[in-house]
Amino acid sequence: MDFKKLDQLKGFMPKDEGLALTRWAEQFTCHGPALEIGTFGAKSTLYIATGTSANDQFVYTVDHHSGSEEHQLGEEYFDSEIFDNKLGRVNTVPLMQENLEKFDESKWVIPIIANANSVAPSWAIELGLLFIDGSHTEISAMNDYDNWNTKIHPHGALVIHDIYEKPSEGGQAPYLVYQKALQEDFKLYDRVDTIVCLVKA
Repeated sequence: MDFKKLDQLKGFMPKDEGLALTRWAEQFTCHGPALEIGTFGAKSTLYIATGTSANDQFVYTVDHHSGSEEHQLGEEYFDSEIFDNKLGRVNTVPLMQENLEKFDESKWVIPIIANANSVAPSWAIELGLLFIDGSHTEISAMNDYDNWNTKIHPHGALVIHDIYEKPSEGGQAPYLVYQKALQEDFKLYDRVDTIVCLVKA
């Protein structure tokens, strides 16, 4: 993987956190594939795929590709480059496809264009790593955790992005999910900046 090239892609994954994703994916996907909730342009997906490839495992990446709340027209992170005028809405599928085609590691990526919580009831594959990085509203983040954490292999890992202890630093939904996981079956394994890796306690 050309990490310098990967770091230049449009996305919300700093290099140090992305490299942590790669390490954890390599370590834990010996127990099963990875699944990512929230693809955007597949930057984080490619970091994960670099790790899963060491175990000949895929990363499934699930996203409705209509953008999160903060990406919508008039919101803080609106980007006209991902707005589809024909559809009249945000559409990140072309960005994902463009980015995946730049890297050989994309052969380990299986995109699923759907709402993650619609997919969960029929999901039957035990996951070596689950990465939650979708919508950051509290109800959405909690649904992602509640519907997917039981899919993790007993020796697998749960990874959550954008952990901010203070509201002044960032949205609190991922942090609340993190706290809930710690109160249930998980314990902290590793952390790099705002991304945490948890394992079953």
